[in-house]
Amino acid sequence: MTRPGPKLVPLELTVVERAELERWVRRRKGAQDLAVRARVILACDAVADDGFPVSVTAVAEQAGVSVDTASKWRRRFLADRLAGLSDEPRPGRPRSVTDEQVADLIARTLESRPVGATHWSTRSMAARTGLSQSTVSRVWRAFGLQPHRSETFKLSTDPFFARQGP
Repeated sequence: MTRPGPKLVPLELTVVERAELERWVRRRKGAQDLAVRARVILACDAVADDGFPVSVTAVAEQAGVSVDTASKWRRRFLADRLAGLSDEPRPGRPRSVTDEQVADLIARTLESRPVGATHWSTRSMAARTGLSQSTVSRVWRAFGLQPHRSETFKLSTDPFFARQGP
């Protein structure tokens, strides 16, 4: 009994792989693209009534994706198993600011104060850390930091500040 079309290599999922794929499908929060990929692979592992693997066309219809998408994820799973379903690095310029630099910037913002000033500005922090002013601004915005807006009262460091009282 032969079937028309290309002969598909069976996926032969392990118990651990099947459990992980089913967990990805059931996960309420998280990457939905990963859940779709997991559904495609689980559907590809099914065996049709004639004993052959289910066709990629049937898998695509069942998962609600194109035939090209279903075959792409099937190929990547066969090549790299579960690791093949994660996103590959995107093209483009690599990051120029490391995670350590960002952590240092946040720590300095929250735990220190510049000499002779009440709070950090983007310019003073940029000069202190060696990053650009726009990078400091982007990191502060990303983490919701506003050092110029403080919850506590600050005394002025201005020596000519007018004193109240006698």
